[in-house]
Amino acid sequence: MEYDVLVVGAGPAGLSAACRLKQIAAESGQEISVCVVEKGSEVGAHILSGAVFEPRALNELFPNWKELDAPLNAPVKRDELHFFYSPQKSFRFLDFMIPKPMHNHGNYVISLGNLCRWLATQAEGLGVEIYPGFAAQEILIEDDVVRGVQIGDLGVGHDGQPKDGYTPGMELRAKYTLFSEGCRGHLGKRLIERYKLAEGADPQHYAIGLKELWEIDPSRHEQGLVVHGAGWPLSVTGTDSTGGSFLYHLENNQVVVGLIVDLSYTNPYLSPFDDFQRFKHHPVAAKYLEGGKRLSYGARAIVKGGLNALPKTVFPGGALIGDDAGYLNFAKIKGSHTAMKSGMLAAEAVAEKLKAGSEGGDVLTALPEKFKASWLFDELDKSRSFGAAIHKFGALIGGTINWIEQNIFGGKAPWSFRDLKKDHETLKLAKDSEKIIYPKPDGKLSFDKLSSVFLSSTNHEEDQPVHLQLKDPSIPIAKNLPMYDEPAQRYCPAGVYEVVGEAKDKRFQINAQNCVHCKTCDIKDPAQNINWVAPEGGGGPNYANM
Repeated sequence: MEYDVLVVGAGPAGLSAACRLKQIAAESGQEISVCVVEKGSEVGAHILSGAVFEPRALNELFPNWKELDAPLNAPVKRDELHFFYSPQKSFRFLDFMIPKPMHNHGNYVISLGNLCRWLATQAEGLGVEIYPGFAAQEILIEDDVVRGVQIGDLGVGHDGQPKDGYTPGMELRAKYTLFSEGCRGHLGKRLIERYKLAEGADPQHYAIGLKELWEIDPSRHEQGLVVHGAGWPLSVTGTDSTGGSFLYHLENNQVVVGLIVDLSYTNPYLSPFDDFQRFKHHPVAAKYLEGGKRLSYGARAIVKGGLNALPKTVFPGGALIGDDAGYLNFAKIKGSHTAMKSGMLAAEAVAEKLKAGSEGGDVLTALPEKFKASWLFDELDKSRSFGAAIHKFGALIGGTINWIEQNIFGGKAPWSFRDLKKDHETLKLAKDSEKIIYPKPDGKLSFDKLSSVFLSSTNHEEDQPVHLQLKDPSIPIAKNLPMYDEPAQRYCPAGVYEVVGEAKDKRFQINAQNCVHCKTCDIKDPAQNINWVAPEGGGGPNYANM
C-alpha cells in the first residue's frame, strides 16, 4: 500500500502530524494521503502519561477544541509541591518557592489515552486512515532512503514457523515516513544509529514512570488538585537515585498516583516498582488513597535528556517526532504539548515538500529550521540544564539550581549543565551496594507485581516469538548475576525477568507475556544485551483512562 505520508505510532505527535497534514491539504487544495499505523489493539491502548496537559499546541491545532468536546474536563485549580525527607514527614513549599515551569494554572488534568482517542476521531474525520493492531517491524530502506515500513507477520509460532491463519506482513510505502513510536522506539533507535543522528548530542537520559488510577472517597477528592513531590523514597540528600512523585485529581472522584525514577540510579538492588508501592504509604498520598479502590496500573519509560540530548531528527525520507526524538520538557514534567508541536512542525515541512512537487525520499531540511524558530525550541532551551543538575547535585540542590534558573534568570542562565554518562553505565557492583529490603505489600495501598500487571489488561499471544531478544543468552547468568545480582529482576515493573533454579542450575527466564512495553530493560541493562522489538500487533497492555 502506498501513501504520501506514513505515520508510525498513534500518540499525540503522530496524530497531530496527521491532522495538520490534512488541514494544510484542505487549506491549499492539495491531495495528501495519510496513513497511521499503531501497534496497540486500539488507539490509546498503549498510551500512558501522568498527565497534566498544557493546551498550547492543541489551541493551535484545533482552536475550537472545546466545541469539539475534547476530553479536557478537570482544569488545574491548585498546585502543591512537597519535599519528602522521611517515610512520615515532608516539607511543603510555599507558592513562591515552586519553580515557574511547575505552576500549572491554565493546564488540565487528563487521560492522555482518551485525548489520543479523541485526536484519532478528528484525524479520521479529516480523511486520515488509521490502522490499530499493526506493529511496524522493519524499516524499508532503499539506496539509503527510508521508503516506509514492513508490518510484522501475524500468526508466527514461538519457533518462528507459520501457524494456521498465518498472514505475512504487508509493506506500507510512502514518500515520507514520520516515526512517532514514543520513548525508545525500536525503529527510531535503529534510525538514530544508522544515520548517526546522535553525533554531537549528549547521551540521551531516561526515567521509568509508574502510575495507578484510583477511585477514592468523594470527601477526599479535590478535582483539579495537582500534587508533586521529590525526595523519599528515593535519595533524600545525595544523587544516588533521583526522581519524583505525582498525585493528580481527575473528574469523577478519580486520582492518578505515580512515581518517576531516573534510570541513572546506581544501586542495582533498587526496585522502582517497590519504591512506588511504599511511596503510597506516605501520609501526603495515603490521606487521599485510604479507603479507595485501585482501578488500573501501568509503567512507561520517559525520555528526559532535553535539548542537549536531542538528536538530529531528519534523514532521507522522513523524520523522528515526539518522544521518539526526545522533545519532552522534563522541567515541566510534560511532553504531550511538545510532542504535538513537533508533529505539527513536521507536517508543515512535509506539506511544503509535497506542494513543491517532491516525489519523496529527500531530507526535510526545513524541519530543523522550523523547530529553531518555534516556541518549542525556546521552551526546551530554557530547561536544558534541569536533568543534568538533578543528576549531579540531587533533588534538593539540583532543584534549587533549577529554581534560580527559572525564577531569577527566566531560563536564560549563563551556565549549562551536562550529563555525559549513559544510564546503563551507572550501576555499582552488587558487592559495593547496600541491599534494599522492601516491605511486603498490604493489599490496601501497596500491591505485588502480578496483581498490578493484571490491572494493566496486558495480553500477548503466548505462541509467538519472544519480543525481548538477548544478543548473548549467556550474559544474564554469567555476567549480570555475579556483578549486579541481575538487576532486570528489579528494574522491570512487570515481573518479566526472573532468575530461577539453584546454584549451578540457575537460568534466566523471560515471561514475555507480562511485558507492558515500558522499554526499561532496553535502556537500563548494564550489558546492553536486551533488545526490545515489537511483538505481534495488538499485543501488550490495554490501558483505559490512563
